[in-house]
Order: sequence, then structure tokens, then C-alpha cells
Amino acid sequence: MKNTLETRLGIFFAFTLIAGVILLEIIGAADFFRKGYHVTASFRSAQDLRKGDAVKMAGVAIGQVEGIDLTNGFARVTMKITAPSAEIKTDSRAAVKFTGLMGQNYVAIEFGSATNSIRALEGSSLPTYEQPDLSALMVKLDGVASGVEGLTKSFSTENLSGLLGPVTDFMKNNSERLGAILANFRTVSDNIAQGKGTLGKMINDDALHASALGAVAKLDATLVDARALVAQAQKTVGTINEGKGTLGLLMKDEGLYRETTLAMTNMKEIMEKINRGQGSVGKLVNDESFFKNIKLTLQKVEKATEGIEDQGPLSVLGIAVNKLF
Repeated sequence: MKNTLETRLGIFFAFTLIAGVILLEIIGAADFFRKGYHVTASFRSAQDLRKGDAVKMAGVAIGQVEGIDLTNGFARVTMKITAPSAEIKTDSRAAVKFTGLMGQNYVAIEFGSATNSIRALEGSSLPTYEQPDLSALMVKLDGVASGVEGLTKSFSTENLSGLLGPVTDFMKNNSERLGAILANFRTVSDNIAQGKGTLGKMINDDALHASALGAVAKLDATLVDARALVAQAQKTVGTINEGKGTLGLLMKDEGLYRETTLAMTNMKEIMEKINRGQGSVGKLVNDESFFKNIKLTLQKVEKATEGIEDQGPLSVLGIAVNKLF
């Protein structure tokens, strides 16, 4: 009898313990016995967040809210993180969110940046960002609904009549003009469809279309040539910058540059001497008497040549023999 009573008490105690564990798991109090660490986050508004609400990362529960208090004008939320796989970093942001319109609020924590490898420790404070408050959204929606209601009331029969009345009167008073304008539009559209006029030919004339395509093709060829020219110019500039070729050497080789500068200076001095009449070339260019002497000499040579031509070859030979012997 005694053993039977002890057995019953043991079974009752076991069922009570199991039921207690299940109850704690359901109400979320089982996290109290689990190992974890605490982090905090400060919000401008807790938005009806309560102790025991879930803490989630990517929609997966990783802990729960353990406390909410006011600190320096902010709602300071203390959370216990119990999921070992939850890698909360120092730049992981937290926000208060809600599930549906009537759902329970919870704290959502982001993963943080991929470049940050510093994990949050016990007592770390996480950065936060604010979500729109549900009550504020409802107030705004109520204001929008009131505005829509007022707008629909403004479109009553009397208001529509007052709004459309001037338009109706305008249509009645200008019906003939509007009819003529529409007829002109119809005539223009018919002419275009028949290929008449400049616009009609542009739309319907195949030859003009082919000519336009040819012009576009020529323009494309011109653009290709222009690209090739630009590429060649870039290549030439690159060669010059590398100091290759005559122009490149002239720009990059300081010795050649000095020699070229010296040659240009000497040329300048020579031209200045010529302009001043110095030297043979200067006298030839600037001295008129020297020029007259050369002209007189050329005239004498020309007369002597004419005399030799008149005497003939035998006379010239005889003169030459007499001179020799």
C-alpha cells in the first residue's frame, strides 16, 4: 500500500514538473533559466512594447524583452539574447515592429555590416532606428479619409453643374468653329495618309525613307572615321609624351630643345644682319649700288656673247690661236 502511494506521488510530481516546464515555455518565462547575455537599445517611443515580448533577427526569435525604463528622455529596452547562433554585432540596429494591425510588438535586430567583426557583449548598447507608430498612422489615415470624403461631397450635382456649365456654353457657342477645326484636322490627316505634302511624303515615300537611311549610314561612317581620327590623335599624343619621334624628342629631349633654340637664335641674328645690309647677302638685298654693278656686269657679258656669235666659229678660233702663239 505504501509503495502504491509513493508511486502515485512520484507520477503526480513528474506530471506537475512537465506541465510547469510546458507552461513556462508557453508564457516565455523559460528564458529566465536559459543562459545568455543582455543588450540594450534606446527608443524615442516603446510603442506599447511589453516585458516578455520577443526579440527577433530575420524573423527568428533569439530572445525576449526583460525590462523597459525611461532614461534621459528615451525608452531604454533591456533584452536577453539566448540563441547561441545569433551573431549580434556592435553596429546591428534595433527597431520596434509589430505583426499586423492587431499583432504583438517585438524588437527586430539587424545582422549588421559584413565588414564589422566585433560582436556585441554583455551590456552593449545597440543603435536604433524608428518605425512609424501605428497610432500615428491611423490618425493620418483618418485625416486622408476625411479629405476624400470632403472631396466626394464637393462633386455633388449642383457643383458639377456649376463646373461644367461654362464648358457646355462654350461648346454650344463655338460648335461651328470646333466643327471646322475638326474638319481641317481630318483633311490634314487624309493628305498625310495619301502621301501629300512634306509630312505625307516623309511618312509614305519609300525613296525619301531610303535617302534618310543613306544619310544616317553616311553619318555613321563619318562617326567611325572621326573615332579613328581621334584614336590616331591619341596615339600621336601618346608617342609625343613618350618622347618618341622628332616632335617627341623636341619636347622631351632638353639637349635637342637647346640646340633647336640656339639654331633659331642664330637664324634670327642672320636675318637681322641681312636686314641691316651686313655681309654679301645683306648688301645684295639692301645695297642698290652693288645691285647696279651686278646688272652692268651682266649687260657686258651679254654684249660680249652677242659679239662672239656675230664673228662666227672660225674668227673665234683664229683669235684664240693668235692669243696662244
